[in-house]
Amino acid sequence: MRSLNWSRVFTIAKHDLRQLMKSKDFLIPMGILGGLFFIVLPGILLLSISAIGEFGSVTQISEALEVLPSKAQEQIQGDTPTVRTQYALAVYLFAPLAIIVPLTISSAVGSATLVGEREKGTGEFLAHSPAATTEIFLGKLIASLAPGYATTLVGFSIYSIMVNVIVGPEVGGWFFPTSDWWLLMLWVVPPFLCFALSLVLRLSARVKSTAAAQQASGLVTLPLIIVAYSQSTGSLFGAANATIVIGFLAWVGAIFSLTRGMKAVRRGRLLGVADEA
Repeated sequence: MRSLNWSRVFTIAKHDLRQLMKSKDFLIPMGILGGLFFIVLPGILLLSISAIGEFGSVTQISEALEVLPSKAQEQIQGDTPTVRTQYALAVYLFAPLAIIVPLTISSAVGSATLVGEREKGTGEFLAHSPAATTEIFLGKLIASLAPGYATTLVGFSIYSIMVNVIVGPEVGGWFFPTSDWWLLMLWVVPPFLCFALSLVLRLSARVKSTAAAQQASGLVTLPLIIVAYSQSTGSLFGAANATIVIGFLAWVGAIFSLTRGMKAVRRGRLLGVADEA
């Protein structure tokens, strides 16, 4: 088996990313999705709680925080129910968005990236290129992974500034991201994305149309979103060791799935021509 030529891998990835950047049908929904979940909804909720003040509803939410694990309760800052509620929502409630947004965006890109080559008539070019199937697979993986993760990093950065501006003055200064959030973003999110995309790309190579690929990828990513949602929330509620273990298991699963994907997808199956012998 010949070694990977990373120059070819990145050439394929850069070509796909340039095509995406020229597509308003991709950029506009991606921007709306990221802005809605990372900025608009959290901003409205946090500002609304500040405006409501110490009314009964906020007090009840603050009292409901007592159901959180003791570690989480100990970390909630604030001297009033309003501030404690804002802190808890900012740190814990919106954490799973760091999983949902990139999974949604990257799966949408990945589901169309391979079958789309056949529909655009460019599959023959890849079929006759010097790039190996593994290199094509990895190039498509990077091109699918980058938009979702980039959107999350930008949205997460804006979200962090917003949280620190709204809640920070009430708890003694800038406090976000917390150490658990850093672990979530840098250790837990990437393997979940890689695992999901390894499955989506294999589906994209097998189906005959982009619509079919998108429907199939939805069936794959929905369970993963549910699992990732619960794991990301649990990792913030639990100890740092639990987050490290969750991330490690996710990486093992992602590497195994990616390895099988690279071995199982042949050039013919990937590009829609007759399977190689």
